[in-house]
Amino acid sequence: MGLLSKVEPQPFSICASARTDCGCVRKLNEDCCQVVHPSDPAMLARKGVLIVVADGMGGCQGGEVASQIAVETVTRAYYDHAGDPQAALASALEDANYAIYDLSRHRAELTGMGTTCTALAIHGRLACSAHVGDSRLYLVRSNSIYQMTEDHSVVTELVKQGILTADAARRHADRNLILRALGSRAAVEVATWEHPLPVRSGDRFVLCSDGLHDTVTDEEIRLAAETAEASAACKSLVATARERGGYDNITVAIARVEG
Repeated sequence: MGLLSKVEPQPFSICASARTDCGCVRKLNEDCCQVVHPSDPAMLARKGVLIVVADGMGGCQGGEVASQIAVETVTRAYYDHAGDPQAALASALEDANYAIYDLSRHRAELTGMGTTCTALAIHGRLACSAHVGDSRLYLVRSNSIYQMTEDHSVVTELVKQGILTADAARRHADRNLILRALGSRAAVEVATWEHPLPVRSGDRFVLCSDGLHDTVTDEEIRLAAETAEASAACKSLVATARERGGYDNITVAIARVEG
């Protein structure tokens, strides 16, 4: 009689790409993004692929500095953290928050700088997320699109209170006023999922700054993510945002999950 050994499911293959653009109006790109696919197999197995999108604010050079610190610190801290991926990701955003806040206190020209930050880690057959601000993470699955983060913004609170409809919020003059950012205070509340998300072959994850989701509809994001490979889809979505005025910096990253 033979013995049946338990076979662990293999991790999915992740193909990811990111693109950032200054837009058509602003002279400085205060957005920053990064896709990290570890070359070390052990690190890849333990922590997986990381994607980070940040949208800085603060005038002059402040926003650009804040978003770069966020992406660099989150990347370094996530892979250095000894804990599980979800705890590591939340801790990494907290580290980035304090790094930005501390620098702003010591350099007068950077006073008041801050940044949004949305991060996704896909490890094995699971995904986890950490988020502050109004950059977004979407999941495209089975011909549907789901917003997986909640904007920390004035209009989102008005929608939750029933004062605004979701459609009115998209056009509201204060839609870009955010209530939470990395660097504005010594401590920050980082939003995370309660449990890791089991991923499926065919899933598409889209991270973007408000320069994209303010001008491109969720349905257009879904179609681009489903019908083109990651790099081409990013390029197409940025082009669409520019065609509609490109009033803000534009950043998008897409990860395709393949069996």
